[in-house]
Amino acid sequence: MIIVTGGAGLIGSAIVQHLNSQGREDILIVDHLGHTDKWRNLTPLRFLDYLEKDAFEKLLDDGTLAGRLTGNQTLEAVIHLGACSATTEADATYLIRNNFEYTRKLALAALAADARFIYASSAATYGDGEHGFVDDDSQLALLRPMNMYGYSKQLFDLWAFRQGVLDKIVGIKYFNVYGPNEQHKGEMRSLVLKAYEQIGATGQLKLFKSHRPEYGDGEQLRDFIYVKDAAAMTLHFLQNRKAGGIFNVGGGTTVSWNRLARAVFCAMERPFNIDYIDMPESIRGTYQYLTCADTAKIRAAGYLEAVTPVETAVADYIRNYLVPGKRLGD
Repeated sequence: MIIVTGGAGLIGSAIVQHLNSQGREDILIVDHLGHTDKWRNLTPLRFLDYLEKDAFEKLLDDGTLAGRLTGNQTLEAVIHLGACSATTEADATYLIRNNFEYTRKLALAALAADARFIYASSAATYGDGEHGFVDDDSQLALLRPMNMYGYSKQLFDLWAFRQGVLDKIVGIKYFNVYGPNEQHKGEMRSLVLKAYEQIGATGQLKLFKSHRPEYGDGEQLRDFIYVKDAAAMTLHFLQNRKAGGIFNVGGGTTVSWNRLARAVFCAMERPFNIDYIDMPESIRGTYQYLTCADTAKIRAAGYLEAVTPVETAVADYIRNYLVPGKRLGD
């Protein structure tokens, strides 16, 4: 059996759908659905069982997780994506419990069961990029995240490294992931979805002006990765069980907000129309002007598939999912 925490989320549902395409249905999905419509992401997927996060964590605390597995199934892998991913979350205690302590607890359970443990770290751990975006385990202590979310992820990376278990597990640093099944994410939705909604309603898209002279308005740079590629790159580590440590999952190139916006306008067959607005003072000091994943390590670990170009991916997302109102697996 494979456990996927956060399995109803953006990346989690894409991973379950990818497993389904390989004929795998022996999956336990763990998530917290709450009052969102995230449950809709589950409807096309095939899986053995579902548990709410609180009930699952109780099994971990009681030491009864093995008894929850049906029949004679053994635990093959845990893909741990469940976390609070809001970069603006201010409750540090909540982030520590949800993103650090819960991850540590699950990692120990997976290691005790000799199951593969793959977890979501975050590109937010790189902070302003002062030390680059290289997934070098030995450099983890040099990184300085710019928000509490990033630090909560950094804490587990450091714990695993200092405990000597990081080479036995895999941490994934996702860069800017976008694609089907992100409607529930509120303000954390990708620009692609926000742009689709804004352009559909007004014919125009608002982007932040640049407040640094070396970047033009809308020329701030990000590393974007389509969720289908992110899922495939993550699942590579189910086959390659010898690889361990931190791995970047990104496109390995930079794309400006303007280029991404043009891809959305093109996919929607609308004229390019941007309104550049001032960036709020509250985020200017922590705003990242450049992120770019160094993907040499994951390539060296055997993942050789090409990453989908942003124009192709945006067109697929908009035309095959957003316009017809479909979810992954439909």
